[in-house]
Amino acid sequence: MIFRSLIIPMLGVLLFAGCQSKKGLLYTVLPTAADTLKFPQEKHLKNVRQLTFGGDNAEAYWSFDDKKIVFQATNKIWGAECDQIYYFDLGKWERNVAVPPLLSTGKGRTTCSFFMPGNKSVVYASTHEANASCPHVPERRTDGKYVWPIYETFDIYHGDLKGNIIKKLTNTPGYDAEATVSPKGDRIVFTSLRSGDLELYTMKIDGSDVRQVTNQLGYDGGAFFSPDGTKLIFRASRPKTEEDIRVYKELLAQGQVMPTNMELYVCNVDGSGLKQLTNLGKANWAPYFHPKGNKVIFSSNHAAPRGYQFNLYMINLDGTGLEQITFDKTFDSFPMFSYDGKKIIFASNRNNKGTRDTNLFIADWVD
Repeated sequence: MIFRSLIIPMLGVLLFAGCQSKKGLLYTVLPTAADTLKFPQEKHLKNVRQLTFGGDNAEAYWSFDDKKIVFQATNKIWGAECDQIYYFDLGKWERNVAVPPLLSTGKGRTTCSFFMPGNKSVVYASTHEANASCPHVPERRTDGKYVWPIYETFDIYHGDLKGNIIKKLTNTPGYDAEATVSPKGDRIVFTSLRSGDLELYTMKIDGSDVRQVTNQLGYDGGAFFSPDGTKLIFRASRPKTEEDIRVYKELLAQGQVMPTNMELYVCNVDGSGLKQLTNLGKANWAPYFHPKGNKVIFSSNHAAPRGYQFNLYMINLDGTGLEQITFDKTFDSFPMFSYDGKKIIFASNRNNKGTRDTNLFIADWVD
């Protein structure tokens, strides 16, 4: 789920300006009375707080008890040349600590972490077994179109909060990543290339009982469970024309996809009842269910003339009631509601002082 790398170039050396401030809890460091980190139109957000202050931080997800955050970050000051997995204990982590606890090995590239039941371990994907170095990033195409590498060396791991791997959950040739866990705590959904196409699968949290969910040509990924654990929301490309199909298959053979035209789909956990939720054009992705289960929040650039501006939107499960949630000038994505429904976390380019930094923000949610 490293789609943001398509919009934001890899970062140079950054100043982690927040590290030298006075001691205080990270999630309360900024004055919130004036709510200066939100735009006036953002009526669903209140008391917006900034969690990180430099680097490329994204895909932050809550623990089941809403007390911790796990996320991925590229930050050379932290020693992360490409994405590694970190976490915050929101009640204990302090801003004067420069680097949050590292959960991944620090080798290879990681992506898509998520807390496991019990809040004492996480699942994430990593390339570290194949190579300790960061994998190669494809060169920018001469036609200007973005591509995303599908590293065949990604596998999914279960690790504890001290950086130890408990178990390798996948061990098949090709891409296995983008794992998230059901609120019921019984199954994991993930994307895999094991069939020859990028499809969704589920498995038990110990890696057993793997079941295929989707089977249509195109990239199916970034899936999340509904609050009751019965449905999945995900992004998908669906090449239809002969030319689109040819391009899709050629790129996939090279270990790449072009995720610039994606819509949202919803289905039951077993793949039945599949329906397309959006038909907006451009890139619609990073969906997550509203805590009531009747709506989905997601990131989209469909309203951006040149496609560079991403904001959060909300839509009903029947495809009606599209509403813009954030009004950033550049990039808002990766939203997740806390399990109690009171807060939301997301990644944003807001308040980055004109840099390319992507930081994490938490806000109170107002229905």
